[in-house]
Amino acid sequence: MAGFAGADLAMAVTSAGGLGFIGAFNDMPNVAQSLDRVEQNLERYDGVLPIGVGFLTFVLKSEAVMPILSKYRPAVVWLFASQELDDYAEWARLIRAATPQSQVWIQLGSVAAALQVAQRARPDAICVQGSDAGGHGFEQSAGIISLLPEVGDALAAAGLNVPLLASGGMADGRGAAAALALGAQGVVMGTRFLAASETNMHREYRKAILAAREGGVNTIRAKLFDELRGPNMWPKLYDGRSIVMASWNDHLSGMSIEEIRRLHAEAVKVEDRGFAADGKGRAAIWAGTGVGLVKEEQAAAEIAEQVRNEAVAVLAKTRSML
Repeated sequence: MAGFAGADLAMAVTSAGGLGFIGAFNDMPNVAQSLDRVEQNLERYDGVLPIGVGFLTFVLKSEAVMPILSKYRPAVVWLFASQELDDYAEWARLIRAATPQSQVWIQLGSVAAALQVAQRARPDAICVQGSDAGGHGFEQSAGIISLLPEVGDALAAAGLNVPLLASGGMADGRGAAAALALGAQGVVMGTRFLAASETNMHREYRKAILAAREGGVNTIRAKLFDELRGPNMWPKLYDGRSIVMASWNDHLSGMSIEEIRRLHAEAVKVEDRGFAADGKGRAAIWAGTGVGLVKEEQAAAEIAEQVRNEAVAVLAKTRSML
């Protein structure tokens, strides 16, 4: 959620009993400014800020990141999308040297990747990202219902005790309860928090999220979305899930990528920035298959409390059925 999850959203989620994250892209001064706001508003716990920061490692140089981590010491540093899986080991080493009290979490989308990274980077947790997730993820992956337990079994067989977080498709307490039953020790939600009032987003983007239904039909995974502004810069393992829109439909009809880019470039210059509901926009609108369960704008704290209470109720009801 780089660009979407800022200090306000992160602080609201943490204050509601979760762990909020700031999503960083490549603007390190902005990350520092966001962490400064957190430092002014939340007390440290065991020496760390009760907040996480997520970094897209393929677009960043570690030397630009480490001074910020050393200064602010967030509770968790989340790594995603390295050019090569072995890059995570070096990032983890540098982070631990810069801020020993911070945990390192790494997001991955396959059993083989989880094994390799667990062995070489020794993360404090792995976020297992299923194919239902919105935004970017492994092009070749599986849904969380089979992926997470298979990752857990493989790690256990290798003697690796790494806590797992579930990501991709969970948008309410029912999904959270299911993920916990699968063996997750935590649940990650992105698409649901696109409806949070504290999320940084264009109003037309939010309208499209709230209007979308049947996410398995009206979202699609493809590399096309990373070609809209120019040649795809993402590592080869990744594609992205967006709400279906005009650029995708033109691609299916055989329109050239050059023409799609031209139309996209024109669309993002106007007030709506190319975002529109009902598939009429040209810009990517990142969302997971759970988007059909996201129906209203809410405060982040309200979302967190609602999901937690629903998960507790679902787990209690499920136990009574056994």
